[in-house]
Amino acid sequence: MAEEKLFQSALSRAMALCSKREYCIHDIRGKLHFRGLNKSDADKIIATLLKENFINEKRYAEAFVKDKFSYNKWGRVKIRAELKAKKIPGEIISDALECIDEKTYRETLKGLLQKHRKNTKAASEYEMRSKLLRYGLSKGFEGDLLYDLTGES
Repeated sequence: MAEEKLFQSALSRAMALCSKREYCIHDIRGKLHFRGLNKSDADKIIATLLKENFINEKRYAEAFVKDKFSYNKWGRVKIRAELKAKKIPGEIISDALECIDEKTYRETLKGLLQKHRKNTKAASEYEMRSKLLRYGLSKGFEGDLLYDLTGES
């Protein structure tokens, strides 16, 4: 009886969470585990959430990509790594990353590098370029793109 009440409570809580914002299966599984649910009950809740479309990995990945690129100014490499850490399938990640416009992507990176250049001190142009490359890599942008853009500036 107590287990059934815990199950219903956890299901209601998970539905409420998923109705407010996007979650992936990995995030919900962690929250259910934290609440003390066993694996089989967590699997049942996740199956229900998937069936009722409270959880949708494709929708989650697209929202994650959009938010992390627009607000955090992350590059594709970092976004892909974060989604892989959340156990999102590779095909869904690739599809979600395609929604980033290439021109906007390059312009965003250019703007980040220009802003970082203004706030960074370096003894030589070589040192400045290496600092900009490291910064861009830490933001998750591709090395070859960084190399091209830091060569232009």
